[in-house]
Amino acid sequence: MQRTIGLALASIAIAAIVFALKFAAYYVTGSVAFYSDALESIINIAAAATALIALTVSAKPADRSHPFGHQKVEYFSAVFEGVLIVGAAVLIFREAYLRFFAPMPIEAPLTGIAISAVATTINAAWCAVLIREGRRLRSPVLVADGRHLQADVVTSVGVAVGIFLAATTGWLVLDPLLAGLVAISILWSGYTLIRDSVGGLMDAAASPEEVERIRALTSAHADGAIEAHDLRTRHAGPTIFVEFHLVVPGDMKVSEAHAICDRIEHALAEALGRTHVTIHVEPEDKAKHSGVVVV
Repeated sequence: MQRTIGLALASIAIAAIVFALKFAAYYVTGSVAFYSDALESIINIAAAATALIALTVSAKPADRSHPFGHQKVEYFSAVFEGVLIVGAAVLIFREAYLRFFAPMPIEAPLTGIAISAVATTINAAWCAVLIREGRRLRSPVLVADGRHLQADVVTSVGVAVGIFLAATTGWLVLDPLLAGLVAISILWSGYTLIRDSVGGLMDAAASPEEVERIRALTSAHADGAIEAHDLRTRHAGPTIFVEFHLVVPGDMKVSEAHAICDRIEHALAEALGRTHVTIHVEPEDKAKHSGVVVV
């Protein structure tokens, strides 16, 4: 968890640096497209700060009031970040609309593009780190930040190219049009982020790949049992919750059945990382023959 908090702290610092660079590009050019790019970076700062708070809370151990832990707070953070992104898109649409009917010349376009390129390079490198580490640590907040920055990189490149074309062709209307395109991209990013995070809050199942892996591991490490059925999974931040019924011979000792459960839990934890496994042991007359057949 210290690793995720450290990454969140670094995100705040990097977002502040990138914002300063992008605002400088807007300041020297007066471009509304660069303005839209800078405004998104303010959202990055707020999102990184929100992520830090969420990760700090989710690191708290389970207690009497929250026996399953506090990991779901990360999904609330991701939803809040999505709302901020949508709000930024609305503000950009407004500025683009006003500038479309009153276009203004772009000052020092090459200087602005150069400054923006530095900010975009920093964002590209950091978003790769966040997505990689977020997936490895199974942190939806870090992955959300990484995806947001990834979208930011794409739109920043598009804005720079558009500003160059507007300055060289004299088509000043390209500036607000680009800002509108940036707003659409940001809006889509916010929508997907909210959609995915709501899925976590609604106890969406683990991915099909993870479920198949759970089934295979259960089958391979349940020697002595007959089958497992009624498998259910859900995610809560970096933790995967797994529940299923394990059918054993009716005359099996409790200690033997418990040993099988321990083997399965250990195998799942080794393969999947943070897991919370609940196994209900049943006698063989309860077998459904429609679940995981033990090999």
